[in-house]
Amino acid sequence: MDLSTTYLGLKLPHPLMSGASPLVDDLDLVKRLEDAGTAAIVMHSVFEEQIAGTQQAAHGGFVVRADRYLEQVRRLKETVGVPVIGSLNGTTPDGWIDYAQQVEDAGADALEMNFYHVATDPEESGDLVEARLLDIVERVRRTVTIPIAVKLAPFFSSLPHLARQLDTAGADGLVLFNRFYQPDIDPEMLEAVPRLRLSTSDDLLLRVRWIAILSGRVRASLAISGGVLSGLDAVKAILAGAHAVQMVTAIYEHGPEYLAVVRRELGHWLDQHEYGSLQDAQGSLNLTRRPDASSFERDKYLHAVQFWQPRMARS
Repeated sequence: MDLSTTYLGLKLPHPLMSGASPLVDDLDLVKRLEDAGTAAIVMHSVFEEQIAGTQQAAHGGFVVRADRYLEQVRRLKETVGVPVIGSLNGTTPDGWIDYAQQVEDAGADALEMNFYHVATDPEESGDLVEARLLDIVERVRRTVTIPIAVKLAPFFSSLPHLARQLDTAGADGLVLFNRFYQPDIDPEMLEAVPRLRLSTSDDLLLRVRWIAILSGRVRASLAISGGVLSGLDAVKAILAGAHAVQMVTAIYEHGPEYLAVVRRELGHWLDQHEYGSLQDAQGSLNLTRRPDASSFERDKYLHAVQFWQPRMARS
C-alpha cells in the first residue's frame, strides 16, 4: 500500500509523525522514533519568554537558553535522517523574525509557528487579533526560506476566511489545533492552578470537522494535532483531508514503537476498503464533495439533536 503524502512541500513515506513534545530532548527516544518509522519529527516550542535575557523569563524561572534549543536542532539533524520541524512561539514581531531565522540557520527543514495567544483585553477586537497574526506570518515568510506551518486555535469567528488569508500571507501549512491548557481553581488556596491533560480520541472530532471544511479550499497543507491514538483515528483524519497526522499521547502511553502499529493499521484499513493509495482516500469525505456545505453541517447537527437519547441510571 502506497501511504506516501506531501506535507509543507516535503515528500513523506506516510503521514504519521511525532508531534511537538519534550520527547525530542532525549536522543535515544528520537532514534527509537526514527526506527519506528516516524515520517518527521516536530520539536517542542521555544517560547520567547523562555529565552534568557527577557525580564519575564528571569522572573518566572523559565529560562531556556536559545542556543541550547538551536543546538538540539543541530543534534537532531545529525542524529536522524527524517525532516526536523522546529517550533516557535513568539510574543513580539522582532522576536518571531529573529528566532525564526535562527531556527532555519540551525538546520530545521521547516518551522511550525505556534500561535498560543488568549485574547483577554476587551478593547482588542477579533479583527486586530487576526491582523496581528497575518502580519507576523507575512514577516516571517519574507525572512526565512524553509516552509512554515501555522498552528492555530479553534477560536476564530470564521476559520475558513482566516485560512484563506494565511494562504495569501504565505503559510505553507496549517496545524489544527493548538490546545490551550486551561487552569483550574483551588478553592482552598484561592488561586489558579495549572492542569495538564493528555488528549483522547474525543479531541479528534473538532479537528476532523475543521479539516473536512478546509480540505480542498486552501492551498496550504493540513495537519491534525491532537486526538489520534489509533489507526482508525488516523483513517478519519485522512478521509477528512489531512496531509499529516501528529501524535504525542499515544507515543507517551505505548512508546515510540507504537507509530509502526498505527501505520500498519492505517495501511490495512485502506487495503481492506480497496483504496489504491493513501492519496486516493485523502479528503474523500471533505465538504467540497457536498453541494451545500453549510446545509450539510446544519443537517448533521439537527440529526444529532433529534435522535440523541440520554442514558438514564437505573434505580
